[in-house]
Amino acid sequence: MSLSMYEATIPVFIRSLEVLSTLVTQGEKYAQEKGLDPKQVLEARLASDMFNLVQQVQRASDTSKATAERLSGEPAPRMPDTESTFDELRQRIDKTITYLKSVPAKSFAGSENRTVTLTAGTLKRDFKGDEYLLTFGLPNFYFHITTAYGILRHLGVPIGKKDFIGPL
Repeated sequence: MSLSMYEATIPVFIRSLEVLSTLVTQGEKYAQEKGLDPKQVLEARLASDMFNLVQQVQRASDTSKATAERLSGEPAPRMPDTESTFDELRQRIDKTITYLKSVPAKSFAGSENRTVTLTAGTLKRDFKGDEYLLTFGLPNFYFHITTAYGILRHLGVPIGKKDFIGPL
């Protein structure tokens, strides 16, 4: 049995974004229980040169949308980076999941061989679709999910590996 590009992308992103939404909720609950200003949690970062929690959620959203769009050809909604509350972060995650659920599996047909061009500043790189997914799309997505988890854990939010993995 082979794994399709769709199966390696959309369900994986949806599941992890659902977990991220739960982690955001746990961060909010922790702030309330400890009497913290929500901004302390939302603006927390692991290092001064890294994105804060809000930006990690935004990048996880953007990476999943962009990867799905590049591989499927289905236009992703653009979302301004204006979130400043836990509720707004969950709404962004929900909108991202709604888009991902709308992408038809058939639009991924042949995407493993599709050329994906990634540009960032002066960098321009062409990938085959499967190479893009496995060496950039998924690792970049999981970097931001993992860093959001790490920020919350570092703050003392009582979460662990089971929370990151999600329901089995």
